[in-house]
Amino acid sequence: MQHCTPEQLALAALREPLPADDAAHLAGCEQCRAEVASLQRAVDAVAVPKLAAPGPPVAPPPGVWDAIAAVTGVSATPRVDAVPAPVSVVEEPQDAEVLPFTSRRRRVLLVAAAVVTGAVVGAGAIAVVQNQEDGEPVTAVALAPLAENDASGRAEVIEQADGSRVVEVDLDAPELDDGYYEIWLIDRDVVGMVPLGVVRPGTQTVELPAGLDLEQFPLVDVSVEPLDGDPTHSGVSVARGELDA
Repeated sequence: MQHCTPEQLALAALREPLPADDAAHLAGCEQCRAEVASLQRAVDAVAVPKLAAPGPPVAPPPGVWDAIAAVTGVSATPRVDAVPAPVSVVEEPQDAEVLPFTSRRRRVLLVAAAVVTGAVVGAGAIAVVQNQEDGEPVTAVALAPLAENDASGRAEVIEQADGSRVVEVDLDAPELDDGYYEIWLIDRDVVGMVPLGVVRPGTQTVELPAGLDLEQFPLVDVSVEPLDGDPTHSGVSVARGELDA
């Protein structure tokens, strides 16, 4: 079996469309989906305000320069004035509008490179919101609170003009101090799970993986995830509903 390449997995983690054959493979391959989920967690994490807080630049430890010298054979030390001084950062108000980058392809290449190579995304990163074209509603579901949780909302599947599908999520839930919400599609046995991405209280849109069968994964689930880097479901679900696919 020919699995998706690292570049394709990175693009899938960014919720970019893949060629039909690769999208079909991803939809049926648990190994590739797990890789995408792991990469997607890193991409989505930068959209969490707590992780995107701006901070001053930090000088690299001395071991970095020693390692460079060992590999390149060039002995050099950075100038003292080469380390940027901390700058003042004006924090944007929480309700400020987040605009998309001018070049969508440039964003894809930059973030895909960071994901594939394991680069660390610097402080001050912002969430990128793509403009969604008008589409045709396919199905919708009310998200009912589970146990004694206060979370609730609504999820609507929309098919866009190009045939891709998105889920518009309206989440009514309290803000979290030490974690974040994530939306999933789950099968009726609550065994197979497909992560769709990080969501916040309010209305937002997430993309559905191409070729995903909603009849196989009809449960829309909202979970609370800790900031531990684990891409699997935490087991703490706060709201859920079943799509009428």
